[in-house]
Amino acid sequence: MGRLVYSMNVSADGFVEDADGEFRWSEPDEEVLAAINEATARAGTYLYGRRIYELMHVWETDPGAAGQSPESAEFATIWQQADKVVYSTTLDNVWTRNTQLRRAFDPDEVRAIVEAADGDVTIEGPTLAAHALRHGLVDVAHYWVHPIAVGGGLRFWPDVKLDLTLQRARSFASGVVELVYAL
Repeated sequence: MGRLVYSMNVSADGFVEDADGEFRWSEPDEEVLAAINEATARAGTYLYGRRIYELMHVWETDPGAAGQSPESAEFATIWQQADKVVYSTTLDNVWTRNTQLRRAFDPDEVRAIVEAADGDVTIEGPTLAAHALRHGLVDVAHYWVHPIAVGGGLRFWPDVKLDLTLQRARSFASGVVELVYAL
């Protein structure tokens, strides 16, 4: 049985993008990307909302993304091998292999995906993750806090009370801090 892991890059004040929708400040350096690769390699399935999928599909559809660095190439390989489930009411189709499109979040289906998984299942995108958090499906929050306060935007955590138990904290030369909490 797998675990459902909520995973994202976050600003120090808790946002995944600023009020203008900007998130370039969260682009990881090679050291942080190596840590992301390490964590991502344990996941066999990614659950995405439409916006995250539209950002992430380049790891299969744009060879330039993988060509940025050895760590980028490794991430592209990991990403392409994983299964993906995209939740969207507006997408007509998906552009990558191993990818399924769902029109609605079904907590029972997500529970079944996680129970059947050999490894972790990640859920990315705060809007989609909020559904899973509200249904008590998330086992772990694994995120990278970047040393910037953006002052507003799309929040990482929804308005839900959660008891968190710190499992790991690790800092990087760039000032990024990796946090892993059990829920």
